This record gives sequence, C-alpha cells and structure tokens, in this order.
Amino acid sequence: TFLKKSKKFYLKKILLLSDTHSYIDDGIIKYAKKVDEIWHAGDIGNIQVYDILKKITKTRAVYGNIDDHVIRSSIKETNTFICEKLKISMIHIAGKPPYYNKKSKSLIKKENPKIFICGHSHILKIEFDKINNVLYLNPGAAGRHGFHNKRTMIRFEINEDKIENMEIIELGNRSKLSQSIWWTNYSLIFFYRTNWHKN
Repeated sequence: TFLKKSKKFYLKKILLLSDTHSYIDDGIIKYAKKVDEIWHAGDIGNIQVYDILKKITKTRAVYGNIDDHVIRSSIKETNTFICEKLKISMIHIAGKPPYYNKKSKSLIKKENPKIFICGHSHILKIEFDKINNVLYLNPGAAGRHGFHNKRTMIRFEINEDKIENMEIIELGNRSKLSQSIWWTNYSLIFFYRTNWHKN
C-alpha cells in the first residue's frame, strides 16, 4: 500500500571510481551496469570516458588536475549533492584526514557532508574522520597510468541515511592490459571482445 513504503524505494547502488586517465575497459563497464549511480572523483582524462559512463547510468563527477578545458567546461572542480538522505561532497585533490588541503577544509566546513570523496593519490583509503564527523572515501585508481599496483574501485549502497554493503573492487594489475577500450590523447583503440555486450 501507499502507507507502507518498502526500504528498497530508498536504496541506491553506487559505484565510486577515480583516476581513469583516459582508460575504460569492459571490467569497469560491467560493474557500471549494475549500479544506479556512478561517482567519478576526477582525472577522467578524456571526455569520451565520461560520456560512456553517462550513457550507462546517472554519473556525477569532478575534474582533476590532468583534465583539459573540454572536461572542465562541463564538470566542476567540486560537487556537493544529496543522494537519498545523505549529503556528499567531492573534490579531486584533498589530502587525507586530518591533513586536508585548504580548499578541502573549507569545503567540509561549509557543506558539512556525511561522505567526503577525493582521488588523486591512487591509494585506496576508507576512513571515518572523527574530527569532522564524515566518512572519507578515496577509491584509488581505476586507470592504468600511475604508480599503483592494483586498479581499484568502491561499490556500496545508500539506504535512506545509511551506507551499507561497502566493498572494494579489484580490476587487476595496472600493468596488465586486458581486452578493453583504451583512450589516449591521440587515438581511440578498440580491443574488442566478441561477447563484450553479453556480460
């Protein structure tokens, strides 16, 4: 009945990733198809990566330090929004608790989010910041450019004002080139697998 709302009505499945650096493959796409929203914490690299994610499902993002004027013309440096009953703030370069940079400290103070998201370090980190009463999330790097060993993302659910079923997704070693779609600044290279659309 209308008087009895199911909890599933409020449930949102989220995929959090960062630092794709112009790279997207069938592994990322497979997980993207299983969620309600994708959040990208910057260093997208190529606007086509963002466009692909947007076509799959609702995508929220910020630009990173490597992102060009094309990305910056359509995506902001910071993004604060409400998802179900939680406020989220996102920026690419933030530092880590309690040593945030000046811009991030101001953002947290102004917005008072329950989840604070960043990228840039290529180091996955999940920590509750007791000083600011905020959950700090850095999903590491999903792309292949950088010093990280493992490509990672984070998946979780938002149920009204609760964060549930959080899990770390490992996409494999950074150095291993999977069958994928790979963008560079100069070309578009398809490593196309015949059953890609069936996954």
